[in-house]
Amino acid sequence: MKIVVLDGYTLNPGDLSWDGLRELGDCEIYDRTPPEEVVERAQEADAILINKVKIDGNIMDQLPELKYIGVLATGYDVVDVDAARERDIPVTNVPTYGTPSVAQMAFAHLLNLTQHVAHHSRTVKEERRWSKGEEWCYWDYPLIELQGLTMGIIGLGRIGRTVADLARAFGMHVIGHDPYVKAADVPEITLVDLDTLFTQSDVVTIHCPLTPETEGLVDAERLAMMKETAFILNNGRGPVIDNAALAEALNNGTIAGAGLDVLENEPPEPDNPLLDAKNCYITPHISWATRASRSRLMNTAMDNVEAWMQGNPQNVVN
Repeated sequence: MKIVVLDGYTLNPGDLSWDGLRELGDCEIYDRTPPEEVVERAQEADAILINKVKIDGNIMDQLPELKYIGVLATGYDVVDVDAARERDIPVTNVPTYGTPSVAQMAFAHLLNLTQHVAHHSRTVKEERRWSKGEEWCYWDYPLIELQGLTMGIIGLGRIGRTVADLARAFGMHVIGHDPYVKAADVPEITLVDLDTLFTQSDVVTIHCPLTPETEGLVDAERLAMMKETAFILNNGRGPVIDNAALAEALNNGTIAGAGLDVLENEPPEPDNPLLDAKNCYITPHISWATRASRSRLMNTAMDNVEAWMQGNPQNVVN
């Protein structure tokens, strides 16, 4: 059995082990693979594992031994799953590894927006402002208590529900919108339509998948519905928010701030308007990347390969 990992660095920059995968067969692991080298490196592979490397029908046709494609992520849009199905090649993903970490990151952004811990720490240490100050304390931004505020969650899958649990622990009221979820499924969350969610929420957080229906869901019209004091968070899928519309809303004071771990295009173009927008904090798509989360991803990816080898494939998406 020949197994080739085409871009393993993001999952494992060196703090995890591929030994479990090596036990399953002859294994070659590449940190990164440019498009022009995919076919050459995977030429004799029975199974390939990928993260962002794109695999379409044309590439499959050039890999005569290929029998399995494993995606080292939840999203699998990098693979033409229909083409794989036509060639009887199962495609698997890892669906639930990052739930606690992604939910945690949503609150990391929210707490940054409400407390500005890093900013105040920097002024204490670098500017010596506390040492030089006449008062015994100072703050440069309004400090906001979460208890009693309303969080609106778009997308009530595992991550959205975990975020709801954390919000309630902070004493927040939770409303949500998900066309595929019934009230009986989430009795602790008040389901509302999107207009109500945007007008009533103090914090809007996005945890829905990217589909034709959700692409551009948060546009200028919806941002204009929000309170001037409200924040928006997104560590789901970047294209759910119209980046230009959000930048304008932030710069015009339509809303108070944004915490983003994803953007429309990644890496972003240097002229992405959000990079210079007011009170907009951006992290480089790292919600999923805690060691605990990546370890779960690694273990499930190896389990997927082993299950396929045993004739009982799991987490098949096509």
